[in-house]
Amino acid sequence: MKDDYLVKLDAFEGPMDLLMHLIEKNKIDLYDIPIADLTRQYLDHIDRLYQFDIEYASEFLVMAATLLRIKARMLLPPAETDEEQEEDPRRELVERL
Repeated sequence: MKDDYLVKLDAFEGPMDLLMHLIEKNKIDLYDIPIADLTRQYLDHIDRLYQFDIEYASEFLVMAATLLRIKARMLLPPAETDEEQEEDPRRELVERL
């Protein structure tokens, strides 16, 4: 993500890459990150850009979709028969970074 984009939430204020790192290291609880607010802020940010950058926008979309998927998986009760479900869903985020 470009360096000039800063996230401003109740639980965090700073660059998106740092937010992703803190989630990965369990320093920020994913439940404290309102994906809707994060998305709204990003859309406001790209509206202010002089030229739309599809690569820049796609990076955010992948990150937001990943956070949303992880958050949804964490809300579901664990499946008893699937050993793969025991793995921390945030691991996927780490692998994408």
